[in-house]
Amino acid sequence: MKIWVDADACPGEIKDIIIKAAHKRQIETIFVSNKIISIPESPFLFTVRVSKGSDVADEYIADNAEDKDIVITQDIPLAAILVPRGIIVISVHGVLFTPNNIGERLSVRNFMSELRDTGVQTSGPKPFSNKDKQKFANTFDQQLFKMLKHK
Repeated sequence: MKIWVDADACPGEIKDIIIKAAHKRQIETIFVSNKIISIPESPFLFTVRVSKGSDVADEYIADNAEDKDIVITQDIPLAAILVPRGIIVISVHGVLFTPNNIGERLSVRNFMSELRDTGVQTSGPKPFSNKDKQKFANTFDQQLFKMLKHK
């Protein structure tokens, strides 16, 4: 079991929660980004720097994550690739993507993208809040517990 983090847009508070859990539970955790990110030195924490470009980090995660891994990402198309493969996917806002909700989430995302492409102004994502941080921490902890219990 590994934790993969789509680190390009991961809020610092979420990164801290992930790092703390990786240390506590001794789980290999890989932060994938197209820029340099700083993490504490640890035998459990790793960074992978990919080349700049649209979806390069997502492709790396999709190619390397395996069944029973956990992926942290805001990228719904990436989640739509991973969920059917048995990979646990959680957004930084604490949403657990499942076979039951990923299709609808992808449809809404694609619809909003099409609206923006035609020039319609959309509100964009809400700012990251303490409530989001707490929801992420709860969802992440529940999924870690479940995965470690079935290890």
